[in-house]
Amino acid sequence: MVPRIDAHQHYWTIQRDDYGWLKPALKPLYRDYQPADLAPLLADGAIVMTVLVQAAPTVAETRYILELADRNDSVAGVVGWIDMSSGSAAHDLAALAENPRLVGIRPMIHNIEDPAWIVRPELAEATEAVIERGLCFDALVRPVHLPYLLEFLQRHPDLKTVIDHGAKPDIADSRWQPWADSMSEIAEKTRAYCKLSGLLTEAAPTQGYDELEPYMAHLLSVFGPKRLMWGSDWPVLNLAGNYRDWLSMAERFLLRLGQQEQAQVLGGNAARFYGLAAPG
Repeated sequence: MVPRIDAHQHYWTIQRDDYGWLKPALKPLYRDYQPADLAPLLADGAIVMTVLVQAAPTVAETRYILELADRNDSVAGVVGWIDMSSGSAAHDLAALAENPRLVGIRPMIHNIEDPAWIVRPELAEATEAVIERGLCFDALVRPVHLPYLLEFLQRHPDLKTVIDHGAKPDIADSRWQPWADSMSEIAEKTRAYCKLSGLLTEAAPTQGYDELEPYMAHLLSVFGPKRLMWGSDWPVLNLAGNYRDWLSMAERFLLRLGQQEQAQVLGGNAARFYGLAAPG
C-alpha cells in the first residue's frame, strides 16, 4: 500500500524571529506551530509522513527544523534554505546535508524583488552543488517568475525540481494567462514536478472547489498523475480554510483518476521525488 504523504508543511516558533514575512497582522498564523498541533490532523487524514519545508531564509532555521525532524518520525524529509548567491553556499549545503533528513533546498523566490533572480550566473555553483548531492529544488514562484524558471531549468536539466503551490495562480481575480501557458511549457520542456498545494490561499474568501477545479485540472493535464504531488501548506492553509477541507477537495478532485494514480498523487510521487524512507 502506498503511504499517504503531505508533501508540504511548516513548523515555526515565533520567538526565533527570523520569519520576516510573519507579522501580527497575519493573526491565524502568528503563534507557534509544532508537531503536536499537526499530529491529530495527520491521523484524521491517514497521512503517514510529511515533508517539512523552510519558512525563513536562514541557515539557522534549517538547522532548527532538522532538529525538529530528528525528534519526530512523522517528518520523512526536510527542505531547507541556503544563500545560493553566497560564496559559502556549497559549504553550508555540505554541513546541512550531514543530516540525512535534508532532501532539498528552497530559496524564497516569490519574495525576491528581481523576478529574474533565478537566472543570475552567480547561482550556478550552488545549483550544481545541489545536483551533485542528489538533493531536490523547491521552486517557490509566482506566474511572473515562470519564464525565468524555464530558462533556469533548461540550464540545469539534471536538477530535480518541483514547483510549489502550482506557481500561485491568481485565482481570486480569475486570471488564467499567462500562468496556464507558462505551466504547460515548463511541463512539456522540463522534467519538473508540481505540488497540488497552496491553491486555496490564492482564492477569494467566497471561492471554493468550483473556482479551484479548473486550475487543478490544468496542472493534472500538463504534468500528469506521475508528476503531481499533494501538499497541505499547513499552517499557511489556515488563512483560507483548514486541513480536512483542503484534503477533501483534493480527494474529490482526484476521483477522476484510478485508485493507483490517486495513491501516487497523494503519496507515491512525493516518496519517489524526494527519496523518502518510511517513518522510524
